[in-house]
Amino acid sequence: MSQETCLANARIVLSDRVAHGRLTFDGDTIASVEETPDVPTGAIDCDGDYIVPGLVELHTDNLERHIQPRPGVDWPLAPAILAHDGELAATGITTVFDALRVGSITEGKGRYDKYARSTASEILRLRDAGLTKISHFLHLRAEICSATLAEEMEEFGPRDRVGIVSLMDHTPGQRQFRDVSKLRHYLMGKKHMTEAEVEEHFTHLKSLRDAYGDRHEALAVREAARYGAVLASHDDTTADHVATSAAHGIRLAEFPTTVEAARACREQGIAIMMGAPNIIRGGSHSGNVSALELAGLDLLDVVSSDYVPAALMLSAFRLGAFWDDLPRAIRTVSAAPAAATGLADRGELAEGRRADLVRVRPTDNFPVIRGSWSRGQRVG
Repeated sequence: MSQETCLANARIVLSDRVAHGRLTFDGDTIASVEETPDVPTGAIDCDGDYIVPGLVELHTDNLERHIQPRPGVDWPLAPAILAHDGELAATGITTVFDALRVGSITEGKGRYDKYARSTASEILRLRDAGLTKISHFLHLRAEICSATLAEEMEEFGPRDRVGIVSLMDHTPGQRQFRDVSKLRHYLMGKKHMTEAEVEEHFTHLKSLRDAYGDRHEALAVREAARYGAVLASHDDTTADHVATSAAHGIRLAEFPTTVEAARACREQGIAIMMGAPNIIRGGSHSGNVSALELAGLDLLDVVSSDYVPAALMLSAFRLGAFWDDLPRAIRTVSAAPAAATGLADRGELAEGRRADLVRVRPTDNFPVIRGSWSRGQRVG
C-alpha cells in the first residue's frame, strides 16, 4: 500500500518561482503542490527549508573513484557501486547516468583496461534486485583514440539502459588538452609517468587517432542510434568542432572549452553542459573557459557534478545567487538534464511527476541537505 507524505511550511522551488506551502506525494508520485502556510497534522514541518526536484546527473566520474580508490587497487564491484549510489543519494542526486569508458589502450604505462561491460552488468543486476537507492542509466564515453572501441560497443544493446553516448577525443594538443602541459602534469601526478613515458603515450594516442579516429566517430554515432541513446560531444573547442557535432545529430555538448564553441552550440540548438567544480572553483582546472563566464553570457543550460557529487547542489545555489534567480539555477540540475535525455517524468515539482525531491537548508551560502526521496522513498 502507498503511503501519503506531506512536506509543509517549505519554500518549494517550482519551475518559475519559489512558493511557500506544502508538497504531498502518494507512493512514488507527487499528488499536489499547494501554496498555504498551514501545517496539517502528521505533516513534516520543514521550518522554511527549500524543497527542490531531485537532481539529474548526466556525467559523473565518481563511480571510477570507488572502483579503483587508488592506482592499481581494484575494489569489488558490487560494494563499489552501492557506495557510489549511496553517496549520490546523500548529495541530492536521484537520477544518474553512470559514465563508463568504452575503448581501451592495451599497452604502455598509460594503458586503460576494459571494464565497461562487466561494470554495467553489475549496475543493472543491483538495480533489478532493488538494491540501489536511486535511478541508474548508463553513459558510454566512446574513446575515439583506442583500438578496441568497436568490440566494446558491440557488447551493449537497447536493453542496457544506455541513455547517453559521448564522443571522447583526448588526442594531446586539442580540445580539453590544447595545453599539453596540463595533460602532462595530470599523467605525471596520477599515473606517476616520467617525461619520457608521457611523450611515448602522446605519440601512441596520436597514432591511434590517425588510424581509427574518423572510423570510430562514425561507429559511435551508429551505435548510439542502435541503443536509442542521446549523442553528446565532449570538449568542443571551435565552431568547426560544433559544426561536426551538429552534422552527427548531437544535441548535448559536454564542457565546451571556449566561448566560441559555446556560442556555436547555441546557434545550432545544442544544449550546453558545464561542470559544477568549474563553478565552485571559479574556473576550469584544465585552463579552459569559466562556467560562470558562460553563465553570464546566457550560454549555460545544464550543470554536471563531473568528479565531485556534492558540488552539484552547491553549484546550483551559487548559480542562483549569480543570476539572482534560484528557479533558473535549479532547472540546470533537474529539468534541463531530464529534458536533454528525454526523461519527461521527473525534474520538476508538479502534480503527476515522480516523487524525486530534496529538502535543503541554506546556511552561510552553503546548502545543507536535510533529506532526499527517490520515487517517494527516503534515501538520504
